[in-house]
Amino acid sequence: METIWRPTPEAVAKARITDYLRWLARERGLAFDDYAALWRWSVADLDAFWASIWDYFGVRASRPYTAVLARDAMPGAEWFPGAELSYAEHALSRRDDHPALVARSETRGLDATATLTYAELAAEVARVRAGLAALGVRRGDRVVAYLPNIPETVVAFLATASLGATWASCSPDFGTRAVVDRFAQLEPKVLLAVDGYRYGGRPFDRSAEVGEIERALPTLARSVMLPYLGDRVDPARMSWEALRAETASLRFEQVPFAHPLWVLYTSGTTGLPKGLVHGHGGILLEHLKSLALHNDLGADDRFFWFTTTGWMMWNYLLGILPLGGTALLFDGNPGHPDLGTLWRFAADTRMTYFGTSAPFIHACMKAGITPGRELDLGALRAVGSTGAPLSSEGFRWVVEMLGRPIPVGSVSGGTDLCTAFVQSCPLLPVRAGELQCAALGAKVEAYTPEGRGVVDAVGELVITRPMPSMPTTLWNDPGMARYRSSYFEMYPGVWRHGDWIRFTPQGSCVIYGRSDATLNRGGVRMGTAEFYRVVEELPEVRDSLVVEVGEGEGQLVLFVVLAPHVALDDDVRRRIAVALRRELSPRHVPDRILAVAEVPKTLNGKKLEVPVKRLLQGQPLSGAVSEGAVANPASLTALLEAYRAAGVA
Repeated sequence: METIWRPTPEAVAKARITDYLRWLARERGLAFDDYAALWRWSVADLDAFWASIWDYFGVRASRPYTAVLARDAMPGAEWFPGAELSYAEHALSRRDDHPALVARSETRGLDATATLTYAELAAEVARVRAGLAALGVRRGDRVVAYLPNIPETVVAFLATASLGATWASCSPDFGTRAVVDRFAQLEPKVLLAVDGYRYGGRPFDRSAEVGEIERALPTLARSVMLPYLGDRVDPARMSWEALRAETASLRFEQVPFAHPLWVLYTSGTTGLPKGLVHGHGGILLEHLKSLALHNDLGADDRFFWFTTTGWMMWNYLLGILPLGGTALLFDGNPGHPDLGTLWRFAADTRMTYFGTSAPFIHACMKAGITPGRELDLGALRAVGSTGAPLSSEGFRWVVEMLGRPIPVGSVSGGTDLCTAFVQSCPLLPVRAGELQCAALGAKVEAYTPEGRGVVDAVGELVITRPMPSMPTTLWNDPGMARYRSSYFEMYPGVWRHGDWIRFTPQGSCVIYGRSDATLNRGGVRMGTAEFYRVVEELPEVRDSLVVEVGEGEGQLVLFVVLAPHVALDDDVRRRIAVALRRELSPRHVPDRILAVAEVPKTLNGKKLEVPVKRLLQGQPLSGAVSEGAVANPASLTALLEAYRAAGVA
């Protein structure tokens, strides 16, 4: 693989992970020759590693812990028993005029940027905390939010956490059914919502949806409405201004290490979404480690990830606050009025880390935009990508667009652990198409079906030692039955994540897509991601989805979304087939190539490969996928019709 960036000696010397290595030598008498040696220690001696993270970052606890890892088992690992602390206290430890939040919103106007200093953020959190307490919110209660990625949402989350209550959020573009499927499980006490939003230049009134959500949540003591699209609040609801009306002192409820901080949700493509419960302490430690040591972020950084409040990257983004840095928030359509919107935001805010998704980078590449030539992006020192594998061309485009070498951190993890466990690292080179390393403290391996670890071969992505940010439990899962069946059924005691991965001898890796969407041609297992890398590089193709239909070696069916003014004729089919045969193998050439208007995706933008396969194999729509989990439900019917019209059903 082509190396697109190497750390200079100066960059290595300034990196936060280098400072951590110096600290380990000084305080622990430990020395490591390279990242690989450090990683091996971090996963072999979990007690020593995670205790070092606690001490290096100065984690504060009102009660000390009695052990680091009292129970070394999965599921059910017990971390830092005895410790009591507060995530919100660490997020608000800074109280000066340094910017905590810088926000831009399509709804409020793309020409306006709002800034909230740490002192102002703490004051706002204190006000909303007092308002929630007056509504009866106490430790262990649940506060749910139908809010966009704006400063008020961060304030509400930190206020909730400071009370020891538990947070859950959905983006306001979620439909009523998807929201109720998630929130109803929690039996919340308070709902926070907006009346609507603007996206792509269009207004979306959500007043009716908010009413439906309220009626489906009988445990609500009160709803709080933030006027975002309009300026009026129904008198039957409390206004945001009324919630924050009283000044108050800021206090932090001290809770056990594993006390529920928030509940995140799986996509829920079949059945109800799983509620993933994460603890205050586990998230705090993991995000301190991940953002500082892997993403190389600190108090002087301005950290951005394009996300909504319905994706775990919003929660990850807030991890910059315990480091004393600045979180950059954007709410709106990243392609409106054009694909330069987020890059202009980066230039205007002096962004230092630009986090996004692989599809966004690929879209910018295909559109031929050149923000690095047109804007001052000189403050930008790293670009991050997740959500899907980033192609080699995507890596190269970032460097070419900026006109200078820059680390491109393609990372992989999941909502399940609310982090990336295959990470970037400022000590290692970046090779196009590869993820740099397994994260510190994350014993990530590639497993054969028999449960044997392999290198330089594709295997199941597994985690063989516990991590503090693994879910403490799933919501309403007595005896951990659903937890075990979701992650530990294939390899008892080993977390199976559901992706194909290959580690190189150098320790870098490549993700090949979901293992439950595996294709098997001529006895060779093939991941879907490699198809997409090749097919979506063609100028004629905007998006694609591949499934294998039928038992044994079934038919390989490729659905493509074509560029404007392109028709799926024999010439386009031939070019797709030639590219797949040349770049991959003859086995990768589809039996059928069909055109569709859009690819079915989850609310978080992931392709619905497994549900589509079920649908094409004859399962009814209701059995193949939960419609509330689909961002574009009509695409499923259209895809099935295209399949049937082609005479393959």
